[in-house]
Amino acid sequence: MSTASVPLPNWINYGLIPLLNLIVAFLISGFVVWLIGESPLDALSLLIQGALGNGEGIGFTLYYATSFIFTGLSVAVAIHAGLFNIGSEGQAYIGGLGCALVALSLDRYVPWYVTMPIAVVGAGLFGAAWAFIPAFLQAKRGSHIVITTIMFNYIGAALMVYLLVHVLIVPGKMAPETRTFLDGGQLPKLGWVMQLFGAKLGAAPFNVSFIIALVVSYLVWLLVWRTKLGFEMRTLGVSPTAAAYAGIPYARTVIIAMLLSGALAGMMALNPVMGSSARLQVEFVGGAGFVGIAVSLMGRNHPLGIIMAAILFGILYQGGDWISFEMPNITREMILVIQGLVILFAGALEYMFRPAMVRLYQQFKRG
Repeated sequence: MSTASVPLPNWINYGLIPLLNLIVAFLISGFVVWLIGESPLDALSLLIQGALGNGEGIGFTLYYATSFIFTGLSVAVAIHAGLFNIGSEGQAYIGGLGCALVALSLDRYVPWYVTMPIAVVGAGLFGAAWAFIPAFLQAKRGSHIVITTIMFNYIGAALMVYLLVHVLIVPGKMAPETRTFLDGGQLPKLGWVMQLFGAKLGAAPFNVSFIIALVVSYLVWLLVWRTKLGFEMRTLGVSPTAAAYAGIPYARTVIIAMLLSGALAGMMALNPVMGSSARLQVEFVGGAGFVGIAVSLMGRNHPLGIIMAAILFGILYQGGDWISFEMPNITREMILVIQGLVILFAGALEYMFRPAMVRLYQQFKRG
């Protein structure tokens, strides 16, 4: 029997194996740091200090984590339906257009708490719309979802550059961006959360979209594990043959799953567009759509695991910036190498230790 089909307890599948992958990634990263003449322990200390050492660092960590929660959920919903959505980056990009148009239209007339729910819907609808064509091609024409979503990432980037340069740009300015939103189009910071723990948020753009991300995570859990649609998606993901035998419509389920996935990716734009920069800019997604793949895989496609993995990657991003500032020999490129190692072991090699765990567990049960 293949080790992939041997059942293991949840504490091994969702706890021990990801922890082992993470430890190996950090050990190899530490070896790379040692090779360039720096202390791995000092680098680890700076990583933790920069990400969690004060209120501002924690604020930046949670700001990054917020974006990764949305994109991780986007990837996870598609995976549960047997689809590998590589297009969260482009869907988030187009979602930014949706929430920016809402903010630009309403920020003069209503307060932020009126703009916010409409912007959530706008971002979700635009992200879902960008996922619809790849979903339709997969469901009706058999086109592979990986290929079409990758193509739509590039199309979305080109479309956004055109709109920001020729349509949405502020007249007389060189920067390809919209005007700054007024207060009615900005999500407030969560400085009061830091004050509860006696810390100050400082310049960190940690904002209300983090709360939205937590609420959406709970709704995704309800959808996937507590609804008929979620059961149909998971059945299709496990066995398309069994799903067809059970009368689950393939095309409808694929399209709905991808629309939900695209909507979740689109909502990611709330964090940088309305919560941080208060305007729509080129490349505001910053690779969060691709990081969401690793976040989803490391979190085992479960909302709670995704939240924890997103915070880990937020620590890597914020702490990595602090390391590159305090240790000039460790450049930003080196930080990307460390992040890449975590993604490698958490994603591509996530089951590297599973065969050994299966053998040890079976021996333990027999003993």
